[in-house]
Amino acid sequence: MARTDKQNLGRQGEDDALDHLQRHGLALVARNFLCKGGELDLVMRDGAALVFVEVRRRKSSRFGGAAASITPAKQRRMTLAAQVFLLRYPQPPPCRFDVVAIDAGHITWLKNVLDDGA
Repeated sequence: MARTDKQNLGRQGEDDALDHLQRHGLALVARNFLCKGGELDLVMRDGAALVFVEVRRRKSSRFGGAAASITPAKQRRMTLAAQVFLLRYPQPPPCRFDVVAIDAGHITWLKNVLDDGA
C-alpha cells in the first residue's frame, strides 16, 4: 500500500531521530511497536536501560512546537504500549520515556519526560 506524504514525512522524522540517537550511543531494539491501545515509535537501549521514544516533527514551532503536541492521552497510550512491551521481559530493566522533537529541521532530545514510568 502506498504511503501518504504525511506518512513519508513521519517516517523521515523517525529516521532522523533514530540516526541522532544512534550517534549518541543508543541501540535500536524495536521500531513502530503496536499493541491494542498504544504505539511506540522507537524502543532503544541506553546502557542497561530501555528507552521508549516518541518522535514528533513539525514544520515550525508555531502553536507550541513538536514537543507540545504530545497530549495527556498520547502519554497514556505510550505508557500502555510500554507496559505491554515490557511483558516480554521476566525481569523488566530500568526504563524511561524520551521525546525527540523536530521543529523546522532542528532536533531536540528531551530525556525522561514522563514521570509515571512503565
